[in-house]
This record gives sequence, structure tokens and C-alpha cells, in this order.
Amino acid sequence: MKPLEKFLKKQSSHLAGRAGAGAGAGLGAGLGPGGLQRRQSVSRLLLPGFLREPAAEPAGMEPAQPGGDGRWLELRPPDAALRSPSSFSSEELSPGGGEPPLSPDPAATCCWPPGPPDSPERLLGALLDRLGGGPTSHGQGCGADVLLDDVILTHSLFLPTERLLQQLHQRFLLASGGPLPGWEEGAALPRKRAVLTVLLHFLETYKGLLQEEESAGKVIKDLYLLIMKDASLYPELEDEILRLHQLVETVELKVPEETPPPSKQVKPLFRHFRRIDSCLQTRVAFRGSDEIFCRVYMPDHSYVTIRSRLSASVQDILAAVTEKLQYSEEQSAREEALALVVVASSGDKALLQPSEECVFTTLGINSHLFACTKDAIEALVPLPEEIQVSPGDTELHRVEAEEIANHMTAFHWELFRCVHELEFVDYVFHGERGRRETANLELLLQRCSEVQHWVATEILLCESLGKRAHLLKKFIKIAAICKQNQDMLSFYAVVMGLDNAAVSRLRLTWEKLPGKFKSLFRKFETLTDPCRNHKTYREVLSKMNPPLIPFVPLILKDLTFVHEGSKTLLDGLVNVEKLHSIADKVRTIRKYRSRPLCLDVEASPSQLQTKAYVRQFQVIDNQNLLFELSYKLEASSQ
Repeated sequence: MKPLEKFLKKQSSHLAGRAGAGAGAGLGAGLGPGGLQRRQSVSRLLLPGFLREPAAEPAGMEPAQPGGDGRWLELRPPDAALRSPSSFSSEELSPGGGEPPLSPDPAATCCWPPGPPDSPERLLGALLDRLGGGPTSHGQGCGADVLLDDVILTHSLFLPTERLLQQLHQRFLLASGGPLPGWEEGAALPRKRAVLTVLLHFLETYKGLLQEEESAGKVIKDLYLLIMKDASLYPELEDEILRLHQLVETVELKVPEETPPPSKQVKPLFRHFRRIDSCLQTRVAFRGSDEIFCRVYMPDHSYVTIRSRLSASVQDILAAVTEKLQYSEEQSAREEALALVVVASSGDKALLQPSEECVFTTLGINSHLFACTKDAIEALVPLPEEIQVSPGDTELHRVEAEEIANHMTAFHWELFRCVHELEFVDYVFHGERGRRETANLELLLQRCSEVQHWVATEILLCESLGKRAHLLKKFIKIAAICKQNQDMLSFYAVVMGLDNAAVSRLRLTWEKLPGKFKSLFRKFETLTDPCRNHKTYREVLSKMNPPLIPFVPLILKDLTFVHEGSKTLLDGLVNVEKLHSIADKVRTIRKYRSRPLCLDVEASPSQLQTKAYVRQFQVIDNQNLLFELSYKLEASSQ
């Protein structure tokens, strides 16, 4: 049995409840209801193994066991004392680890963390004391940089953004009053500077995400005005206040009472209308307030085109569809209300609830939205173009493997750069915090699934045995070049596509592959083998320098491991060690993108044609249909 098949078949009762219903050996999945609190995205359904397989423990470590109350994370050798996270190696903090440690030198973290679990407000107070050299600090800045980054990256799990900003506002006001207990006279300046430091780091980290939080925008502007009033009294803070002014001017803050901004340009999603001019544009990050065009189909496969916010609720989408259909209020009252249904190419259907939001980025590769009455749901069928395929040569047969691989790496780098580092936290911890859109991360995961199905589709639509063997050789070349480009997302996706059960059963095709390429592919399978928690992959990744594109689902798996292993809050106290582990993983993402990617891709007409092909693959995501094609090509695998 191939490594991928073993990988996908492994089940874990510990994580199965979060992963929900998964795909079969060929990665196909339906859209039926699962066990998640939030409706599952297709990306989650297509890669269930990473959220189901129990994470392997580092050598010499006991399995993670709950503490006396069954709720705290503890990773340590049998007779070792519980250590601070700052003393753990990267391999210990990340299950099966391997990424180089990203923390500052030991001197900067000598007294991290600031003590045992504490309440959110007192934890923030300890941070400000440390930044300002207050009474709880061992020295100015002692461990403060790491603690500051940890709190800002994870504060939404224990202290909502609005409350955090209100606390900063209150503490800036207190700094103007008399000295606090334990503080010396004249401590107002360092206390104000500490608040400014936290606010600046917060703004620099969140940036565009703040456009979606109206309540936060109002508090930030109030705090900004308060700080500007003190600018003349504290010339020592001139540099910090100048940076604050520049950041507030740069970040478009939403304030409820202000006039709404002018209408933004409509942004195309991956597959909307398959327009060449849209797919050739450089990808930019999506925000919930962005507007997109979307087709909503009727049971007879006619459709209406609506313009909608990306974060629109199902109720809002149906209202726009109703308006397009020119339903009058009286007519709507007499007739049964419309429902919104997702129909996949496999024929699976999922009824969306009126309160659900951000449904566009959770659609499958070949899934579509249908509006109909509830009694018509059972009769819905996929669009004909999603279930009827025509074999034949595509752009892949014409273009060299290096061109395809370079265009894939360039595109996936654009997508990876669009994902805000905090989307990784929100994607895994959405149950513990308010909803924030993770559209860019979901689109990247969807692209990973799309590449897998593209590999299988191209091979299974090729009727000539010789050409199929040539395609196998070309895909192995593409995987090798992607690995050389340090695009491990594309590398993994191509290898998993070749390991699709409908492809791997083509015995005659694989036998025609030259021995050199068979040997190379076996090495690639070893690299993607999940044994010992992807030890081989992690070792290879640890030797790479930025820029690089990691296999993103594995980062989500590591975060899920940390999340499932312990509580974030216990009796109102913050699990500081857990937050440090989360923040440390997010910092690896920051490191991967710390340098720009430079690929020499020509701008000739043929290159633009290849670029358009790579950015809008035509794929079959119905595993049953892939198997049908496979058996037509080679009836027996004996």
C-alpha cells in the first residue's frame, strides 16, 4: 500500500470530531453534514488525514497527557520538571518539529514567561510592566519582545480586540495620574511608552484586518487622539508618535458613524467566469468587505449574476437573488421562500443555513450555489460541464515541465503572501473567538486540492498509453523543480495527485516509466511519508532558507495538536505556555516569507498563455468519475 493511501486511512478518535467526515483513498468527498461546529470547507474535507492522524511524540518523550484536571498541556521526559516554553527546543514545541528556532537569544528571554497562568488583564499588565521597566520586571525589556509578540498574535483567544484596546486606553490615562503602587516618581514616561509600544506592534501586526472591525476602529481613533494630546508634553516619544501617525493614516479604520467608503473594485475569485484577464492579475488579499460577482443557479441551470460582499450571509445572498428574479413582496409572501444549496460535481448537496457567512471561499472546486425551494432540493443535479469530460491534449502537453513548475511556484507564492499570519490562528481556533474571515487561507487550501485533482485529471484524460507515460515523467519533473524552487506546497500536491488511487492502479502506464524516474518518485514518496509525524519532510524543510512555501495543511495540523492538547483558559486564567507554542508556530510562517521570491518568468504571449492555464486548471474532482476513466484506460490492474 502506498504511503498516501496508508496516510489517508489512518483514523484518530482524538481529532476525528474536529476533522469531520473525510474523503476516500482518492481524496474525493461529499458536502454532507459533519461534526464541525462551523460548516466544513471543501479544503478540510479533502485533506482529513492531517487533522485525524495522531501526532507522533518526539523521541524520548511521553505522550501528551492531561494534568490532574485533564486540561493542561504537558510534554516532558518521565522524570523531568515542567519547563518554561522558552527552554523548549523547536522540535519539542512543534510535534515532530524541525523548523529552526525563531526566538531571540536566551538573554532576551531569561525570565519568560512572566509566571504561572494569570487573568487576561493581569497578563497585559505584566507585559506593560516589563516593557516599561516596572516593579514586576527583572530589567528593562527582559523577555518583553517575545512576550509582546505572543500576546499580540494570540490575544483574540483570551482578550477580544476591543477589550485589549480599551485596557490600553485606560492604562494610558492612568499613566498621566499619580504613581501606581510599586512605581517610582516620574514613571509616567516609561508607562506611556509601554502602551505605545503595544499599540504600535498591534497595528503593525493586524494592518488590513482592522478594516473589518468597526468597534476596534473607534477605540483606536479615541486612543490615537488621546496620545496626540500628550505629544507636546513628552518630546521623548516623538519617534513612537510619528510611527503611530503613519500607521493610523495607512490602516483604513472603520468607524460606524463615519460615512461609508466609496465602492471598491470587484475582485475576482479563482474560477469566476474563467476570465483570462482576471486570472492574469496579481493576487491580492481578500477582506470580508470586498465585493465579488457570483452566479447563483436555478434548478433548470439558468442563473442570475449578483454582486455581493465576500462575507455576506446566506440570507443576504438570497435577498440579492430574489431582487434579481424580481420577486415582489406579495409574491414572496405567497410562495415558499428560497433556500441556498451547494451542489458538488459528485451530486452531493448541502443546505446552507440563513445565518452562515463567507460561503464563497468554502465552495468546492467544481461546486456551485443553487437557489430553489426546499421541496426541489432532491431534484438538483450538477451542471453538465462538471460531469461531462472530453479526452484530449491540453496545454500541459505543449509546455516544458520547468515553465509549468515556475508558473505554479509564482502563483502559489502570491496566494501564500495573501494569507495573513493570523488566519492560521483563526482557522484552528474559531470556536474560541469571534468569527473573522479566513478567505485567503481557504483559497490556498482549495488550490492545493485543485493541483492534486489536476494531476489525476490530465493523466486519466490521456487515452494514449505512450503519452500517459510521458505525462507521468513530466509530472515527476514538475515535482522535482517545485522542490528545487522550495515550493513544498506544489511538490506535495503533485506527489499526492500521482498517488491518487485512480492513477496508481494504472500498472501498464507505470511500467513504461523509465527506471530513473521510478526511483526518483520513490524518493518523493519517502519525503511525503507521514511516518513519525512527517519527520523526513520536517528535516528537509529545516535546511531551507526563505523564501519558501511550506505544505500549509501540516502547519494547521501542528496548531490543531496544540489546541486539542490543552485548554486556553482554565477558571479564567490564561495558559501562557500554550499561547507561546501557538505564537512560535506563527513566527515560522513569518520567517518563510521574510525574503521576496525572485523567479525569472518571461512575459511573451506563449508564457502568458501558460500562466493563464496554470492559474485556472480544469479538473475533475469527482473521485468516482476518475475511477471510471481509469478502468476505461486499463480494465485490469493485475
